[in-house]
Amino acid sequence: MKIGILTLRLHNNYGGILQAYALQKVLQQMGHDATVIDKSRFIKLPIFSISRYTLYFKRLIRKILFDRSLAVRWDKKYNDEIVIISANVYPFLLKYIKRIEANRDYSNINPNDFDAFVVGSDQVWRPMYFGQTIIPCAYLSFAKGWKVKRISYAASFGTEDWEYTEEQTSECKELIKLFDAVSVRESSAIELCEKHFDTSAMHVLDPTMLLDASDYIKLFEEANTPKSPGSLMCYILDENKEKQEVVSCTEKILQLKSFSVNSKYEVADAPLEERIQPPVEAWLRGFNDAEFVITDSFHACVFSILFEKPFIVYGNKNRGIARFHSLLSIFGLENRLITNSEAALRVINEPINWEAVNAKKKEWQEKSYNFLKKNL
Repeated sequence: MKIGILTLRLHNNYGGILQAYALQKVLQQMGHDATVIDKSRFIKLPIFSISRYTLYFKRLIRKILFDRSLAVRWDKKYNDEIVIISANVYPFLLKYIKRIEANRDYSNINPNDFDAFVVGSDQVWRPMYFGQTIIPCAYLSFAKGWKVKRISYAASFGTEDWEYTEEQTSECKELIKLFDAVSVRESSAIELCEKHFDTSAMHVLDPTMLLDASDYIKLFEEANTPKSPGSLMCYILDENKEKQEVVSCTEKILQLKSFSVNSKYEVADAPLEERIQPPVEAWLRGFNDAEFVITDSFHACVFSILFEKPFIVYGNKNRGIARFHSLLSIFGLENRLITNSEAALRVINEPINWEAVNAKKKEWQEKSYNFLKKNL
């Protein structure tokens, strides 16, 4: 079966890339021809567009009056920089993920391109991430009336709050009714689907957890990735003073050397050399080499579990905290989610029962795999 995977744009986010890789790999192992429907990493403004030149003019005025460093042709600046920022990451996409590029509203996807669509995973159903004006596309609005199978796998709203407008809710409710099966990544999403879409959904694992650590070890071994420069892995998306203090305290308590496998790629005004992302394989190797992990990332939390590494995770409310609660409650690891330095220091030396965690993982892997097998 030819399957199109609809997810968020594969950018420089390790978790986003690896969830797409894992889902595609699992579908291929089932015998399907799976392709990720991606978006261009470049900003493409219409060449002959009044809005384009109006925007340029406004930025020129701002540059003259307020900020001499402001780029007037911001799209060109972004496009030039993204090539450099993603130089270490993009080869992974080219090598391991079969992709096609969709335009903004997916209107270049044709009825005969696929036999089925799988929507997910990641926060594909969060309007602020997928796109406020095109969120119906995440429910396959462009394929309305087509004779195709449509399911969601581990689709996420990212939050337990409802962020849709009335109009978005109405349109997406109509579209989700056309799905053959719906599964979501968070337990809170089951409630959201029932309350706002009048639709039943099944709770499944993030697709990265359908594979085992050994599958990811092969990736960095094949790339001959150098050993990590420490044993306390820090993958922190939103840095602050408190988190840095926790890192310093953990170094002293556990007698470990900290290292980081990320950049400031989301910080637009940071020096370009500090925004270059390390390779995906280096990020994976970090978990393998670590004796302890400190993070505020959902997928770093996932990979700590996969690699059986003790960890603490700072809840990230703006990025969506329901994700953490849902994931950790599956494995009985709710105590690893912390919100302040005092809680962090209490948890550091608490052991994790990996035998119990792995038993639960095996149970959920089977349940999640069977959802895909049954509905495709």
